[in-house]
Amino acid sequence: MKIMIFGNLGYVGASVVKQLRHSFPEADLIGYDIGYFAHCLTHPKLSPEVFLNKQIFADIRKVKLIDLEGIDAVVDLAAISNDPMGNKFEQITLDINYKAAIRLAQLSKQTGVKHFVYASSCSIYGAASEYPKKETDEINPLTAYAKSKVYTEKELEPMADTNFTVTCLRFATACGWSDRFRLDLVLNDFVASALANGEITILSDGTPWRPMINTKDMARAINWAILRKKSNGGEFLVVNAGSNGWNNQIKPLAEAVSELIPNIKIIVNSNAAPDKRSYRVNFDLFKKLAPDFQPIHNLESTIAEIKTSLIKMKFNDSNFRESDFIRLKVITDLLDQGLLNKNFEWQTV
Repeated sequence: MKIMIFGNLGYVGASVVKQLRHSFPEADLIGYDIGYFAHCLTHPKLSPEVFLNKQIFADIRKVKLIDLEGIDAVVDLAAISNDPMGNKFEQITLDINYKAAIRLAQLSKQTGVKHFVYASSCSIYGAASEYPKKETDEINPLTAYAKSKVYTEKELEPMADTNFTVTCLRFATACGWSDRFRLDLVLNDFVASALANGEITILSDGTPWRPMINTKDMARAINWAILRKKSNGGEFLVVNAGSNGWNNQIKPLAEAVSELIPNIKIIVNSNAAPDKRSYRVNFDLFKKLAPDFQPIHNLESTIAEIKTSLIKMKFNDSNFRESDFIRLKVITDLLDQGLLNKNFEWQTV
């Protein structure tokens, strides 16, 4: 089997590469990534790319038919990955997350790829906290990132057929440790802030809902999607990927961190405008279709994992929101230094 992972040099990709190598020890694993965050390693003695057979440094927007020849399964993780970046670079977000994803799927189908796995997002539910949302419920995307996922899902559906199985995994909010760790995700931010500053500042009033999932469980869901038979969900499947027990409000998340990192102060902005990005999600379908690939990490173990890993790397940066742990900061620095042009293409020296 040959599996190509687009966007493998990011936060989630590091966990996906390790999981797929474990599950498919004889497979040819090929990474394909432009490399914006390749340098953002938290474990410099070991790069996760050692588990690949090949790493291609290239732009998903320029993938060619020849790149996909002989590939059995494609995993698309490539994305401008959060709301701050999507808000600042809306057109690039649509170009990469949506237009490039559709073109990749078209080329994949043309070359005989059998399984196409797309990393979608529960953020498409937007302002939807009154009850946990199922896949068939209304969606309310509020950001460029969420809209890019909706557009892609819609255009992928008619492409699926008996020879081209498409799985769109609507992931909960990512969290947990990674060899390319991020601190622009809510739980990761809370743990880092507790360690470095002795306090957690909640920018909202603490009431919005977020489902969460550990990156390692995201990787296991992708593992399942690669193996999924058409009889288990159909030729085209959209499924919420996570677990019902991981629907959390923001303030209780901070309180859970304080249980493992005691004597910290939790500051809630009671005057904050309501955060419309609030949604609970129903994961029953994922549990039914993928009983052997359910999340195995919980909130407490994930907090402990982040805490232990940050302490091990002697993390004490109180100004970490201006560091390479923040994806928007990395991109902004690359643009300011002239290494990327306005279209997010590498500039030759």
